[in-house]
Amino acid sequence: MSFLIRCIDCGHTTAYHPSDICCPSCKSQWREAIYPYDEIAPTFPQNIARRKFDLWRYSELLPVHKPLPALKLGEGGTPLIRAVNLGIMLGCPNIFIKDERQGPTASFKDRQAAVTIAALKEAGITEMVAASTGNVAISYAAYAARAGIKLWAFVTSLVPELKMREIALYGSQVLKVTGTYDQVKQIAAEFAEQRGLYLDRGARTITSIEGMKTIAYEIAEQLTEELGLPEDSGALWRTPTWYVQSVSGGMGPIGISKGFREMALMGFTHQAPAIAAIQAEGCAPMVNAWKENQEEAAPITNPKTHIETLATGTPGRTYSLLRKIFKEDRGVFESVTDEESYRAMHMLAKMEGISAEPAAAVAFAGLFKLIRAGTIKSTDVVVVNCTGHTMPAEPLVLGSGWARDIVLPQQEESQPQEEGLLAALSRVAPERFPRILIADDAADARRLVRRILQSQGEYTFFEAANGREALDLVYKEHPDLLILDLMMPGMDGFAVLDNLKNDPETAELPVIVSTAKELTPDEKNRLQGRIQALMQKGGFMSDELLDEVKALLR
Repeated sequence: MSFLIRCIDCGHTTAYHPSDICCPSCKSQWREAIYPYDEIAPTFPQNIARRKFDLWRYSELLPVHKPLPALKLGEGGTPLIRAVNLGIMLGCPNIFIKDERQGPTASFKDRQAAVTIAALKEAGITEMVAASTGNVAISYAAYAARAGIKLWAFVTSLVPELKMREIALYGSQVLKVTGTYDQVKQIAAEFAEQRGLYLDRGARTITSIEGMKTIAYEIAEQLTEELGLPEDSGALWRTPTWYVQSVSGGMGPIGISKGFREMALMGFTHQAPAIAAIQAEGCAPMVNAWKENQEEAAPITNPKTHIETLATGTPGRTYSLLRKIFKEDRGVFESVTDEESYRAMHMLAKMEGISAEPAAAVAFAGLFKLIRAGTIKSTDVVVVNCTGHTMPAEPLVLGSGWARDIVLPQQEESQPQEEGLLAALSRVAPERFPRILIADDAADARRLVRRILQSQGEYTFFEAANGREALDLVYKEHPDLLILDLMMPGMDGFAVLDNLKNDPETAELPVIVSTAKELTPDEKNRLQGRIQALMQKGGFMSDELLDEVKALLR
């Protein structure tokens, strides 16, 4: 299905490519995906009824031309659970929990990652950078591993180590920054610009918003099945009175709102829900601005909350966009203390058998507060997003050296901030990493070797699809190690070895041969003294390859 990208500032439309971050007309970075809704609407309900209940059920309304089945991990299609006991306790019988813990990495960020990684894969992008307070990096790490995309995950050192270990478990590079989340975002952006890499830009990332909006579509279908339609509604689907979610940067509510707006535009629903965005009191810039009736949120430079995953002190334009939406749809911003959140976390587990992480519990604490205040009425239908419950990664699985530290230098009066950031970045720049050339005519084989090595090491990779390309890259890039397939079209691996050994400049280059061929005694003799290791494809474990590579690059 065709789609376009429209600038929300000047209205200019253009085709979509993940690397195009600005409107070509006014240079705004705030744009959204639009679809031929009039063409989609007449057959959409019948089309999706035949499909699996997952995120890709709504593929006509997602910015990916041909989703690859091989990238899917079961994203979307999470249950909508009636909170019977909480409803009785609060005197509000129609409370439902959208249980996003049941995504592939136990977080609603799986939707963002699934759509974004699918779009990057479609565009041929093989490396990306993301700043995160935990869950988004875990989701990106899982999907990036699936797609063979290298992820540089920048996180604040306050992120729980369990989350950082899980990011590393998927083979992504974790970079811990001793600073606030806003500083993490800045240094990640500097790194991406310096290396020319794709950067996740939070709420400005079109694919992220589009992934999040699928929650709205699912809720509308699920509520209709649970409660039916109100009398004389004339709508296809039912919407809740309230949608409640904890927020840090605010991406989720923007996506949810877009989903409900699209449904109304196509005539499937008649009313969007009011959205309640709940923040931790120790870092609540949006709540503060809302209550003071300010159009922009003043940054909070020193967050005072133990719920680190919600400690975004500078929401930027996201607040202004949400403020406009909330004014139109009766939404609210509210904050709760850490203590209230922990109590809600315990209550949710005891009452409903649902164990949520503290960031998700913030939404439930907000629900309790809004019901007590009379903002949410007993007759309202409420959906609360249980955004995540991250599982720990076993420390012994990863071993040591799974993360690199970035300690930001103390700012001196004479030193511009940019210089300090670049100095920190220089310590993780790929030029400092060993250079490995992978020569194999099978793209999947190259990807597998690259992913094995990326999982526990820092390397700069070059790839060749045949012997001639391999030799050209040897002389151009001067790799520290060659991983060589023997059976390639044109110049095979044996010929590559002959050329290397006959040139004094390349004769000492370490070579690991990785081959699916059963070698004859004569062929084995030809390799004697020319290679450092022989690996049989399908017959070696990843740890063996890692051990060989590490030994040769010491």
